[in-house]
Amino acid sequence: MSGPVLALVGATGAVGTVMIDIMDGRASVPWSEIRLIASARSAGKKLTVRGEELTVVALSPEAFDGVDIAMFDVPDEVSAEWAPIAASRGAVAVDNSGAFRMDPEVPLVVPEVNADQISNRPKGIIANPNCTTLSMMAALGALHREFELKELVVSSYQAASGGGQAAIDRLYAELEALAGKEVGVRVGDVREVLDAAGLPVSDSPFPAPLVQNVIPWAGSLKDDGWTSEELKVRNESRKILGIPDLKVSATCVRVPVVTTHSLAVHAVFAREVTVEAAHKILAAQPTIVLVDDPAELKFPTPVDTVGEDPTFVGRVRQALDFPNTLDFFVCGDNLRKGAALNTYEIAEGLAERL
Repeated sequence: MSGPVLALVGATGAVGTVMIDIMDGRASVPWSEIRLIASARSAGKKLTVRGEELTVVALSPEAFDGVDIAMFDVPDEVSAEWAPIAASRGAVAVDNSGAFRMDPEVPLVVPEVNADQISNRPKGIIANPNCTTLSMMAALGALHREFELKELVVSSYQAASGGGQAAIDRLYAELEALAGKEVGVRVGDVREVLDAAGLPVSDSPFPAPLVQNVIPWAGSLKDDGWTSEELKVRNESRKILGIPDLKVSATCVRVPVVTTHSLAVHAVFAREVTVEAAHKILAAQPTIVLVDDPAELKFPTPVDTVGEDPTFVGRVRQALDFPNTLDFFVCGDNLRKGAALNTYEIAEGLAERL
């Protein structure tokens, strides 16, 4: 029997490129056909997937004919229009945008946590979480199953690539502008150098210089001073973990790192928890790498995580003044596991169920 037909929408984009690399490295599903779809301006391009040269076709309703699973790595507005069209043509759409994440009829899936929800798709659409939330889900899901998570306080340290290619380009431009210059002695020094280099903050995707800086802001302004990224952490954590009343507070910070989001997590549980028990649980998870040896100063950092499939967890501590509580630090490649890999793992799970 031939395998299912897989389509990748947004094949020529940043996440699409990572997705192709993942497909090349994972042969668990014998797709009978892989179809690459992108905008009309990218149609006709040649890309090699699993050793076969494929031609990118233009996004259209007919592009989904015969497709079993369609992965979407495109902006929200494109997914909002085209994922339902793909579903209407018989495909299951696995969407990496934010268009459907909080739709009550669309499951929000992290296979390590709630793979059972892959079969619950009344609209023919499955959503992939935000990369910030996703970075901590494998760890939190495993700990929740054992100790019952009740409260969550998170501080994220988000890479520039979370803001797209324009944000990456801006960070590189700022780094180049400051190379070899002594700055930071006076207030405004960095801004003055960037202004002189033709890089005023008014032209930046960030609200402040990112080079030699951290910015306590990611996303757009929402009610009561919260940002969209912070509310995603709250709302998506509740939905993925199946805890609608989970207490969550998040502060999202942009840092001058190109790729890999990091999070400092303060998790409160209903049952007693110890570092030793947490270590045992985390070390047993196939998609987690536990790096936690404080005596040897071994812990996760973005430079050791970028390009890797697992999430890396360390600095696991029992909070001194709070019962039933763990603090830990987690790093995850936001372009790989945070976007492309989780989407593809959902598609693998779907292939098993078709």
